[in-house]
Amino acid sequence: MRIAVIQMIAQPDVETNLALIRKYIAAAAANRADLVVFPEAAMFPFDNGRLDQIAQPLDGPFATAVVDTARKHNITAVVGMFTPADTVYRHPSGDIVEELPEGAGQANKIRRVYNTLLVAGPDLVTSYDKIHTYDAFDYRESDTVQPGESLVTFDVDDLTVGVVVCYDIRFPEQFKELAREGAQLIVVPTSWADGPGKLEQWRLLTAARALDSTSYILAAGQSRPGGNAEAGSPSGPTGIGHSTIVDPNGVRVAEAGYEDEILYADIDPQEVAKTRRSLPVLELND
Repeated sequence: MRIAVIQMIAQPDVETNLALIRKYIAAAAANRADLVVFPEAAMFPFDNGRLDQIAQPLDGPFATAVVDTARKHNITAVVGMFTPADTVYRHPSGDIVEELPEGAGQANKIRRVYNTLLVAGPDLVTSYDKIHTYDAFDYRESDTVQPGESLVTFDVDDLTVGVVVCYDIRFPEQFKELAREGAQLIVVPTSWADGPGKLEQWRLLTAARALDSTSYILAAGQSRPGGNAEAGSPSGPTGIGHSTIVDPNGVRVAEAGYEDEILYADIDPQEVAKTRRSLPVLELND
Protein backbone atom coordinates (compact mmCIF):
# COMPACT_ATOMS: atom_id res chain seq x y z
CA MET A 1 0.00 0.00 0.00
CA ARG A 2 1.51 3.30 -1.11
CA ILE A 3 0.47 6.41 0.80
CA ALA A 4 1.06 10.11 0.22
CA VAL A 5 1.06 12.88 2.85
CA ILE A 6 0.47 16.44 1.67
CA GLN A 7 1.96 19.21 3.80
CA MET A 8 0.68 22.57 2.59
CA ILE A 9 -0.44 26.02 3.74
CA ALA A 10 -4.11 26.67 3.12
CA GLN A 11 -4.84 30.16 1.81
CA PRO A 12 -7.84 32.29 2.89
CA ASP A 13 -9.62 31.46 -0.36
CA VAL A 14 -11.56 28.23 -0.89
CA GLU A 15 -11.17 28.13 -4.68
CA THR A 16 -7.40 28.62 -4.48
CA ASN A 17 -7.13 25.74 -2.02
CA LEU A 18 -9.42 23.52 -4.08
CA ALA A 19 -7.26 24.01 -7.17
CA LEU A 20 -4.15 23.09 -5.16
CA ILE A 21 -5.84 20.03 -3.62
CA ARG A 22 -6.88 18.76 -7.05
CA LYS A 23 -3.32 19.25 -8.32
CA TYR A 24 -1.89 17.30 -5.37
CA ILE A 25 -4.39 14.46 -5.84
CA ALA A 26 -3.32 14.10 -9.46
CA ALA A 27 0.38 14.19 -8.50
CA ALA A 28 -0.08 11.54 -5.80
CA ALA A 29 -1.91 9.26 -8.22
CA ALA A 30 0.83 9.76 -10.81
CA ASN A 31 3.31 8.58 -8.16
CA ARG A 32 1.24 5.38 -7.68
CA ALA A 33 -0.23 6.31 -4.29
CA ASP A 34 -3.39 4.48 -3.24
CA LEU A 35 -4.22 6.96 -0.48
CA VAL A 36 -3.45 10.68 -0.20
CA VAL A 37 -4.04 12.63 3.03
CA PHE A 38 -4.30 16.41 3.38
CA PRO A 39 -4.16 18.55 6.55
CA GLU A 40 -6.97 19.68 8.77
CA ALA A 41 -8.56 22.88 7.42
CA ALA A 42 -7.14 22.33 3.92
CA MET A 43 -10.31 24.02 2.66
CA PHE A 44 -9.69 27.24 4.61
CA PRO A 45 -7.22 28.10 7.40
CA PHE A 46 -7.95 28.97 11.00
CA ASP A 47 -7.61 32.59 12.19
CA ASN A 48 -8.59 33.99 8.79
CA GLY A 49 -12.28 34.75 9.11
CA ARG A 50 -15.59 33.23 10.10
CA LEU A 51 -15.78 29.53 9.35
CA ASP A 52 -19.57 29.54 9.12
CA GLN A 53 -19.33 31.81 6.09
CA ILE A 54 -17.20 29.36 4.11
CA ALA A 55 -18.59 26.03 5.38
CA GLN A 56 -20.26 23.86 2.73
CA PRO A 57 -22.35 20.67 2.92
CA LEU A 58 -20.91 17.38 1.76
CA ASP A 59 -22.89 17.67 -1.47
CA GLY A 60 -21.65 21.22 -2.08
CA PRO A 61 -19.22 22.33 -4.81
CA PHE A 62 -16.01 21.89 -2.78
CA ALA A 63 -16.67 18.29 -1.73
CA THR A 64 -18.15 17.39 -5.11
CA ALA A 65 -14.98 18.59 -6.88
CA VAL A 66 -12.78 16.57 -4.51
CA VAL A 67 -14.90 13.44 -5.02
CA ASP A 68 -14.82 13.85 -8.81
CA THR A 69 -11.04 14.35 -8.81
CA ALA A 70 -10.37 11.32 -6.60
CA ARG A 71 -12.55 9.14 -8.82
CA LYS A 72 -10.94 10.48 -11.99
CA HIS A 73 -7.50 9.46 -10.71
CA ASN A 74 -8.62 6.21 -9.02
CA ILE A 75 -7.25 7.22 -5.61
CA THR A 76 -8.70 7.72 -2.13
CA ALA A 77 -8.28 11.22 -0.67
CA VAL A 78 -8.79 12.51 2.88
CA VAL A 79 -9.30 16.29 2.95
CA GLY A 80 -9.95 18.66 5.87
CA MET A 81 -12.95 20.96 5.38
CA PHE A 82 -15.78 22.63 7.31
CA THR A 83 -19.47 21.70 7.09
CA PRO A 84 -22.51 23.47 8.57
CA ALA A 85 -23.57 22.27 12.03
CA ASP A 86 -25.96 24.02 14.44
CA THR A 87 -26.92 27.42 15.82
CA VAL A 88 -26.13 28.35 19.42
CA TYR A 89 -26.19 31.56 21.45
CA ARG A 90 -23.68 33.34 23.64
CA HIS A 91 -25.38 34.36 26.87
CA PRO A 92 -24.35 37.70 28.43
CA SER A 93 -22.62 35.60 31.10
CA GLY A 94 -20.33 34.21 28.40
CA ASP A 95 -21.84 30.72 28.37
CA ILE A 96 -22.79 29.03 25.09
CA VAL A 97 -26.40 27.81 25.14
CA GLU A 98 -28.58 26.01 22.59
CA GLU A 99 -31.67 28.15 23.06
CA LEU A 100 -31.96 31.93 23.30
CA PRO A 101 -32.55 32.66 27.00
CA GLU A 102 -35.69 34.61 27.79
CA GLY A 103 -34.87 38.27 28.18
CA ALA A 104 -31.26 37.82 27.02
CA GLY A 105 -31.42 40.47 24.35
CA GLN A 106 -27.65 40.79 24.21
CA ALA A 107 -27.04 37.15 23.42
CA ASN A 108 -25.04 36.61 20.24
CA LYS A 109 -26.20 34.12 17.61
CA ILE A 110 -23.43 31.74 16.50
CA ARG A 111 -23.66 29.38 13.54
CA ARG A 112 -21.28 26.57 14.41
CA VAL A 113 -19.56 24.26 11.93
CA TYR A 114 -18.19 20.74 12.02
CA ASN A 115 -14.44 20.28 11.63
CA THR A 116 -14.84 17.60 9.00
CA LEU A 117 -12.65 15.14 7.13
CA LEU A 118 -14.03 14.26 3.73
CA VAL A 119 -13.03 10.77 2.55
CA ALA A 120 -13.46 10.30 -1.19
CA GLY A 121 -12.43 7.29 -3.26
CA PRO A 122 -13.31 5.41 -6.43
CA ASP A 123 -16.28 3.71 -4.73
CA LEU A 124 -16.40 5.57 -1.43
CA VAL A 125 -17.66 8.82 0.06
CA THR A 126 -17.78 9.22 3.83
CA SER A 127 -16.79 11.75 6.46
CA TYR A 128 -15.64 12.20 10.04
CA ASP A 129 -16.43 15.12 12.36
CA LYS A 130 -13.74 15.94 14.93
CA ILE A 131 -14.84 14.63 18.32
CA HIS A 132 -12.47 16.46 20.68
CA THR A 133 -12.62 20.20 20.08
CA TYR A 134 -9.60 22.24 21.14
CA ASP A 135 -10.83 23.75 24.40
CA ALA A 136 -7.45 24.33 26.03
CA PHE A 137 -4.87 27.03 26.74
CA ASP A 138 -7.57 29.76 26.79
CA TYR A 139 -8.81 28.70 23.31
CA ARG A 140 -12.38 27.40 22.90
CA GLU A 141 -12.90 25.73 19.56
CA SER A 142 -16.30 24.45 20.72
CA ASP A 143 -17.67 28.02 20.70
CA THR A 144 -17.66 27.87 16.89
CA VAL A 145 -17.20 24.13 16.15
CA GLN A 146 -19.73 21.49 17.19
CA PRO A 147 -18.04 18.27 18.39
CA GLY A 148 -18.70 15.11 16.43
CA GLU A 149 -19.88 11.88 18.03
CA SER A 150 -18.93 8.86 15.92
CA LEU A 151 -15.73 6.97 15.12
CA VAL A 152 -15.10 6.34 11.43
CA THR A 153 -13.08 3.72 9.54
CA PHE A 154 -12.91 2.91 5.84
CA ASP A 155 -11.11 0.42 3.61
CA VAL A 156 -8.55 0.98 0.87
CA ASP A 157 -7.89 -2.38 -0.77
CA ASP A 158 -6.82 -4.70 2.08
CA LEU A 159 -6.07 -1.88 4.55
CA THR A 160 -8.54 -0.54 7.14
CA VAL A 161 -8.02 3.14 7.93
CA GLY A 162 -9.21 5.07 10.98
CA VAL A 163 -9.59 8.85 11.00
CA VAL A 164 -9.04 11.45 13.71
CA VAL A 165 -8.29 15.19 13.67
CA CYS A 166 -5.55 17.16 15.44
CA TYR A 167 -6.50 17.52 19.17
CA ASP A 168 -7.98 13.99 19.07
CA ILE A 169 -4.35 12.85 19.27
CA ARG A 170 -4.30 13.66 22.99
CA PHE A 171 -6.94 10.99 23.66
CA PRO A 172 -5.36 7.51 23.39
CA GLU A 173 -8.64 5.66 23.94
CA GLN A 174 -9.95 6.90 20.61
CA PHE A 175 -6.95 5.40 18.82
CA LYS A 176 -7.20 2.10 20.67
CA GLU A 177 -10.91 1.83 19.91
CA LEU A 178 -10.27 2.48 16.21
CA ALA A 179 -7.64 -0.26 16.26
CA ARG A 180 -10.09 -2.64 17.96
CA GLU A 181 -12.55 -1.84 15.17
CA GLY A 182 -9.94 -3.03 12.68
CA ALA A 183 -7.89 0.08 11.83
CA GLN A 184 -4.33 -0.76 10.80
CA LEU A 185 -3.51 2.81 9.77
CA ILE A 186 -4.85 5.90 11.56
CA VAL A 187 -4.66 9.24 9.74
CA VAL A 188 -4.33 12.47 11.72
CA PRO A 189 -4.87 15.62 9.65
CA THR A 190 -3.86 18.58 11.80
CA SER A 191 -3.17 22.29 12.01
CA TRP A 192 -0.85 22.29 15.04
CA ALA A 193 0.21 25.45 16.85
CA ASP A 194 3.87 26.44 17.08
CA GLY A 195 5.73 27.69 20.14
CA PRO A 196 8.05 26.47 22.90
CA GLY A 197 7.76 22.70 23.33
CA LYS A 198 5.08 22.29 20.64
CA LEU A 199 7.21 20.33 18.17
CA GLU A 200 8.46 18.03 20.94
CA GLN A 201 4.86 17.38 22.02
CA TRP A 202 3.84 16.62 18.44
CA ARG A 203 6.64 14.12 17.93
CA LEU A 204 5.95 12.44 21.27
CA LEU A 205 2.21 12.18 20.69
CA THR A 206 2.46 10.71 17.18
CA ALA A 207 4.86 8.02 18.39
CA ALA A 208 2.82 7.32 21.54
CA ARG A 209 -0.43 6.84 19.61
CA ALA A 210 1.30 4.40 17.26
CA LEU A 211 2.46 2.39 20.27
CA ASP A 212 -0.92 2.61 22.05
CA SER A 213 -2.81 1.31 19.04
CA THR A 214 -0.05 -0.81 17.43
CA SER A 215 -1.03 0.91 14.18
CA TYR A 216 0.65 3.00 11.55
CA ILE A 217 0.10 6.72 12.15
CA LEU A 218 -0.04 9.10 9.20
CA ALA A 219 -0.11 12.69 10.44
CA ALA A 220 -0.62 15.38 7.78
CA GLY A 221 -0.02 18.92 9.02
CA GLN A 222 -0.33 22.42 7.70
CA SER A 223 3.09 23.89 6.90
CA ARG A 224 4.47 26.56 9.23
CA PRO A 225 3.38 30.01 7.97
CA GLY A 226 6.61 31.92 7.42
CA GLY A 227 8.53 28.64 7.09
CA ASN A 228 11.88 28.12 8.74
CA ALA A 229 12.24 31.82 9.50
CA GLU A 230 9.31 31.69 11.95
CA ALA A 231 10.00 28.23 13.37
CA GLY A 232 9.57 27.98 17.12
CA SER A 233 7.75 31.32 17.52
CA PRO A 234 4.38 31.17 19.30
CA SER A 235 1.42 31.02 16.92
CA GLY A 236 -2.21 30.08 16.73
CA PRO A 237 -3.39 26.72 15.36
CA THR A 238 -2.14 27.53 11.87
CA GLY A 239 0.54 24.88 11.34
CA ILE A 240 3.93 23.68 12.46
CA GLY A 241 4.73 21.34 9.57
CA HIS A 242 6.50 18.10 10.52
CA SER A 243 3.98 15.77 8.93
CA THR A 244 5.06 12.25 9.69
CA ILE A 245 4.53 8.53 9.17
CA VAL A 246 5.15 6.31 12.22
CA ASP A 247 5.15 2.51 12.17
CA PRO A 248 3.31 0.29 14.72
CA ASN A 249 6.45 0.07 16.86
CA GLY A 250 6.69 3.85 17.21
CA VAL A 251 9.52 4.23 14.69
CA ARG A 252 9.36 7.34 12.51
CA VAL A 253 9.41 6.18 8.87
CA ALA A 254 9.36 9.68 7.37
CA GLU A 255 9.07 13.27 8.58
CA ALA A 256 8.74 16.61 6.80
CA GLY A 257 10.24 19.93 7.86
CA TYR A 258 8.47 23.26 8.40
CA GLU A 259 7.71 24.06 4.75
CA ASP A 260 5.55 22.56 1.98
CA GLU A 261 6.43 18.96 1.22
CA ILE A 262 4.99 15.64 0.03
CA LEU A 263 5.91 12.41 1.83
CA TYR A 264 5.52 8.99 0.22
CA ALA A 265 5.82 5.62 1.90
CA ASP A 266 4.93 1.99 1.29
CA ILE A 267 3.30 0.37 4.29
CA ASP A 268 2.64 -3.30 4.95
CA PRO A 269 -0.53 -4.40 6.79
CA GLN A 270 1.31 -7.59 7.75
CA GLU A 271 3.66 -5.47 9.87
CA VAL A 272 0.64 -4.46 11.96
CA ALA A 273 -0.42 -8.09 12.40
CA LYS A 274 3.12 -9.07 13.38
CA THR A 275 3.34 -6.26 15.95
CA ARG A 276 -0.03 -7.13 17.47
CA ARG A 277 0.94 -10.78 17.85
CA SER A 278 4.14 -9.78 19.64
CA LEU A 279 2.55 -6.99 21.69
CA PRO A 280 -1.14 -7.79 22.29
CA VAL A 281 -1.98 -4.58 24.20
CA LEU A 282 -5.35 -4.21 22.46
CA GLU A 283 -6.52 -7.44 24.09
CA LEU A 284 -6.11 -5.99 27.57
CA ASN A 285 -8.97 -4.26 29.38
CA ASP A 286 -8.26 -0.65 30.32
